[in-house]
Amino acid sequence: MNALLKPYFENIVFSGNLAQDVTAVLTHHQFPKVAGHVNRVAREARRLALQFGADPVGAETAGWLHDISAIIPNRVRVEMCQAFSVSVLPGEAGFPMILHQKLSVVVAHEVFGVVEPAVLSAIGCHTTLKPVASLLDKIVFIADKIKWDQPGEPPYLDALETAVAHDIDDACLVYHDYLWQQRDSLRFAHPWFLDSRAELLSIRGEEHDFGSSNFERKGGRNGRF
Repeated sequence: MNALLKPYFENIVFSGNLAQDVTAVLTHHQFPKVAGHVNRVAREARRLALQFGADPVGAETAGWLHDISAIIPNRVRVEMCQAFSVSVLPGEAGFPMILHQKLSVVVAHEVFGVVEPAVLSAIGCHTTLKPVASLLDKIVFIADKIKWDQPGEPPYLDALETAVAHDIDDACLVYHDYLWQQRDSLRFAHPWFLDSRAELLSIRGEEHDFGSSNFERKGGRNGRF
Protein backbone atom coordinates (compact mmCIF):
# COMPACT_ATOMS: atom_id res chain seq x y z
CA MET A 1 0.00 0.00 0.00
CA ASN A 2 1.21 3.50 -0.81
CA ALA A 3 2.85 5.17 2.17
CA LEU A 4 0.53 8.18 1.95
CA LEU A 5 -2.55 5.98 2.31
CA LYS A 6 -1.17 3.56 4.87
CA PRO A 7 -1.94 5.67 7.98
CA TYR A 8 -5.64 5.63 7.11
CA PHE A 9 -5.87 1.84 6.77
CA GLU A 10 -3.07 0.26 8.82
CA ASN A 11 -5.34 -0.48 11.78
CA ILE A 12 -8.06 -2.13 9.70
CA VAL A 13 -8.27 -5.90 9.46
CA PHE A 14 -9.70 -6.57 6.01
CA SER A 15 -12.05 -9.52 5.63
CA GLY A 16 -12.32 -9.53 1.84
CA ASN A 17 -16.02 -8.69 2.07
CA LEU A 18 -16.43 -5.25 0.50
CA ALA A 19 -19.47 -4.20 2.50
CA GLN A 20 -17.91 -5.23 5.79
CA ASP A 21 -14.55 -3.66 5.00
CA VAL A 22 -15.94 -0.31 3.82
CA THR A 23 -18.14 -0.17 6.92
CA ALA A 24 -15.17 -1.01 9.13
CA VAL A 25 -13.01 1.72 7.59
CA LEU A 26 -15.67 4.41 7.87
CA THR A 27 -16.73 3.54 11.40
CA HIS A 28 -13.10 3.31 12.55
CA HIS A 29 -12.62 6.89 11.37
CA GLN A 30 -15.85 8.07 13.03
CA PHE A 31 -17.97 8.36 9.89
CA PRO A 32 -21.00 6.20 10.77
CA LYS A 33 -23.38 8.43 8.78
CA VAL A 34 -21.25 8.02 5.67
CA ALA A 35 -21.24 4.26 6.27
CA GLY A 36 -25.03 4.27 6.30
CA HIS A 37 -25.14 6.46 3.21
CA VAL A 38 -22.86 4.25 1.09
CA ASN A 39 -24.86 1.20 2.14
CA ARG A 40 -28.05 2.81 0.83
CA VAL A 41 -26.36 4.05 -2.34
CA ALA A 42 -24.91 0.61 -3.08
CA ARG A 43 -28.34 -0.98 -2.82
CA GLU A 44 -29.97 1.71 -4.94
CA ALA A 45 -27.22 1.54 -7.57
CA ARG A 46 -27.71 -2.21 -7.86
CA ARG A 47 -31.46 -1.73 -8.22
CA LEU A 48 -31.04 0.88 -10.94
CA ALA A 49 -28.47 -1.25 -12.75
CA LEU A 50 -30.95 -4.11 -12.93
CA GLN A 51 -33.64 -1.70 -14.12
CA PHE A 52 -31.51 -0.26 -16.94
CA GLY A 53 -29.56 -3.36 -17.93
CA ALA A 54 -26.17 -2.33 -16.53
CA ASP A 55 -23.72 -4.37 -14.44
CA PRO A 56 -25.30 -4.72 -10.98
CA VAL A 57 -22.09 -5.91 -9.32
CA GLY A 58 -20.11 -2.99 -10.71
CA ALA A 59 -22.82 -0.55 -9.70
CA GLU A 60 -22.96 -1.92 -6.18
CA THR A 61 -19.16 -1.85 -5.89
CA ALA A 62 -19.07 1.79 -6.98
CA GLY A 63 -21.85 2.57 -4.53
CA TRP A 64 -19.93 1.13 -1.60
CA LEU A 65 -16.70 2.94 -2.52
CA HIS A 66 -17.88 6.28 -3.85
CA ASP A 67 -17.35 8.15 -0.56
CA ILE A 68 -14.55 6.05 0.90
CA SER A 69 -12.15 9.01 0.77
CA ALA A 70 -14.27 10.87 3.30
CA ILE A 71 -11.64 9.72 5.78
CA ILE A 72 -9.00 11.90 4.07
CA PRO A 73 -9.14 15.43 5.53
CA ASN A 74 -9.84 18.37 3.26
CA ARG A 75 -6.56 20.00 4.21
CA VAL A 76 -4.49 17.26 2.52
CA ARG A 77 -6.67 16.42 -0.47
CA VAL A 78 -4.92 18.65 -2.98
CA GLU A 79 -1.54 17.29 -1.92
CA MET A 80 -2.87 13.73 -2.05
CA CYS A 81 -4.20 14.22 -5.57
CA GLN A 82 -0.89 15.63 -6.70
CA ALA A 83 0.95 12.67 -5.22
CA PHE A 84 -1.16 10.29 -7.29
CA SER A 85 -1.02 12.44 -10.44
CA VAL A 86 -4.73 13.22 -10.21
CA SER A 87 -5.63 16.46 -11.97
CA VAL A 88 -6.86 19.29 -9.74
CA LEU A 89 -8.85 22.06 -11.37
CA PRO A 90 -8.39 25.62 -10.08
CA GLY A 91 -11.86 25.66 -8.55
CA GLU A 92 -11.30 22.27 -6.94
CA ALA A 93 -8.13 23.47 -5.24
CA GLY A 94 -10.15 26.20 -3.57
CA PHE A 95 -12.95 23.80 -2.59
CA PRO A 96 -11.20 20.50 -1.75
CA MET A 97 -14.38 18.81 -0.54
CA ILE A 98 -15.21 18.14 -4.20
CA LEU A 99 -11.95 16.21 -4.64
CA HIS A 100 -13.39 13.32 -2.65
CA GLN A 101 -14.86 11.82 -5.82
CA LYS A 102 -11.43 11.67 -7.47
CA LEU A 103 -9.66 10.48 -4.33
CA SER A 104 -12.22 7.72 -3.85
CA VAL A 105 -11.01 6.36 -7.19
CA VAL A 106 -7.47 6.29 -5.82
CA VAL A 107 -8.55 4.46 -2.66
CA ALA A 108 -10.76 2.05 -4.57
CA HIS A 109 -7.83 1.09 -6.78
CA GLU A 110 -4.91 1.26 -4.36
CA VAL A 111 -6.56 -0.21 -1.26
CA PHE A 112 -9.52 -2.26 -2.46
CA GLY A 113 -7.99 -3.50 -5.70
CA VAL A 114 -10.70 -2.26 -8.05
CA VAL A 115 -9.38 -2.27 -11.61
CA GLU A 116 -12.50 -2.11 -13.78
CA PRO A 117 -12.36 1.22 -15.64
CA ALA A 118 -16.17 1.53 -15.72
CA VAL A 119 -16.45 1.17 -11.96
CA LEU A 120 -13.63 3.61 -11.28
CA SER A 121 -15.19 6.10 -13.69
CA ALA A 122 -18.54 5.90 -11.91
CA ILE A 123 -16.87 6.49 -8.54
CA GLY A 124 -14.89 9.40 -9.95
CA CYS A 125 -17.85 11.46 -11.17
CA HIS A 126 -20.58 10.48 -8.73
CA THR A 127 -20.98 14.00 -7.32
CA THR A 128 -20.88 16.08 -10.49
CA LEU A 129 -21.38 13.62 -13.34
CA LYS A 130 -19.32 14.48 -16.42
CA PRO A 131 -19.76 14.86 -20.16
CA VAL A 132 -19.83 11.67 -22.24
CA ALA A 133 -20.86 9.78 -19.12
CA SER A 134 -21.53 6.07 -19.33
CA LEU A 135 -24.73 4.40 -18.21
CA LEU A 136 -22.95 3.18 -15.07
CA ASP A 137 -21.70 6.72 -14.36
CA LYS A 138 -25.28 7.99 -14.52
CA ILE A 139 -26.66 5.16 -12.38
CA VAL A 140 -24.24 5.77 -9.52
CA PHE A 141 -24.74 9.54 -9.84
CA ILE A 142 -28.53 9.14 -9.53
CA ALA A 143 -28.29 6.55 -6.73
CA ASP A 144 -26.19 9.03 -4.75
CA LYS A 145 -28.80 11.74 -5.26
CA ILE A 146 -31.80 9.54 -4.39
CA LYS A 147 -30.09 8.32 -1.22
CA TRP A 148 -28.50 11.64 -0.39
CA ASP A 149 -26.34 12.26 2.64
CA GLN A 150 -28.31 15.17 4.14
CA PRO A 151 -31.09 15.07 6.78
CA GLY A 152 -34.63 14.48 5.59
CA GLU A 153 -35.79 13.79 2.06
CA PRO A 154 -34.21 15.56 -0.92
CA PRO A 155 -36.40 18.43 -2.18
CA TYR A 156 -36.10 17.10 -5.72
CA LEU A 157 -36.89 13.47 -4.83
CA ASP A 158 -40.41 13.18 -6.29
CA ALA A 159 -39.36 14.65 -9.63
CA LEU A 160 -36.21 12.54 -9.69
CA GLU A 161 -38.02 9.28 -8.98
CA THR A 162 -40.67 10.08 -11.60
CA ALA A 163 -37.94 10.72 -14.18
CA VAL A 164 -35.80 7.72 -13.36
CA ALA A 165 -38.77 5.41 -13.77
CA HIS A 166 -38.47 5.87 -17.51
CA ASP A 167 -35.24 7.67 -18.49
CA ILE A 168 -31.86 7.97 -16.80
CA ASP A 169 -30.89 11.12 -18.72
CA ASP A 170 -34.07 12.88 -17.63
CA ALA A 171 -33.26 11.92 -14.06
CA CYS A 172 -29.76 13.39 -14.35
CA LEU A 173 -31.23 16.64 -15.63
CA VAL A 174 -33.67 16.83 -12.73
CA TYR A 175 -30.76 17.07 -10.32
CA HIS A 176 -28.68 19.28 -12.59
CA ASP A 177 -31.61 21.68 -12.92
CA TYR A 178 -32.07 21.66 -9.15
CA LEU A 179 -28.46 22.81 -8.76
CA TRP A 180 -28.68 25.28 -11.60
CA GLN A 181 -31.62 27.01 -9.98
CA GLN A 182 -29.38 27.62 -6.96
CA ARG A 183 -26.33 28.66 -8.94
CA ASP A 184 -25.95 32.04 -7.23
CA SER A 185 -25.35 30.36 -3.88
CA LEU A 186 -23.07 27.55 -5.03
CA ARG A 187 -19.59 27.55 -3.55
CA PHE A 188 -18.22 26.28 -6.85
CA ALA A 189 -19.94 25.40 -10.13
CA HIS A 190 -17.89 22.44 -11.30
CA PRO A 191 -17.05 22.36 -15.04
CA TRP A 192 -18.03 18.69 -15.27
CA PHE A 193 -21.49 19.52 -13.92
CA LEU A 194 -21.90 22.43 -16.32
CA ASP A 195 -20.65 20.53 -19.36
CA SER A 196 -22.69 17.46 -18.51
CA ARG A 197 -25.84 19.54 -18.16
CA ALA A 198 -25.17 21.27 -21.49
CA GLU A 199 -24.64 17.90 -23.17
CA LEU A 200 -27.84 16.39 -21.78
CA LEU A 201 -29.85 19.46 -22.78
CA SER A 202 -28.38 19.23 -26.27
CA ILE A 203 -29.39 15.57 -26.52
CA ARG A 204 -32.94 16.65 -25.74
CA GLY A 205 -32.73 19.39 -28.37
CA GLU A 206 -32.64 22.21 -25.84
CA GLU A 207 -30.11 25.01 -25.63
CA HIS A 208 -28.14 25.47 -22.44
CA ASP A 209 -28.60 28.72 -20.60
CA PHE A 210 -25.07 29.63 -19.58
CA GLY A 211 -22.14 31.00 -21.47
CA SER A 212 -19.05 29.54 -19.85
CA SER A 213 -18.27 26.24 -18.18
CA ASN A 214 -15.36 27.66 -16.24
CA PHE A 215 -16.90 30.14 -13.83
CA GLU A 216 -16.94 30.02 -10.06
CA ARG A 217 -19.71 31.15 -7.77
CA LYS A 218 -19.02 32.21 -4.22
CA GLY A 219 -21.59 31.69 -1.54
CA GLY A 220 -22.19 29.94 1.71
CA ARG A 221 -24.32 26.96 0.90
CA ASN A 222 -23.80 23.92 3.11
CA GLY A 223 -20.99 22.06 1.47
CA ARG A 224 -22.45 21.46 -1.98
CA PHE A 225 -20.60 22.45 -5.09
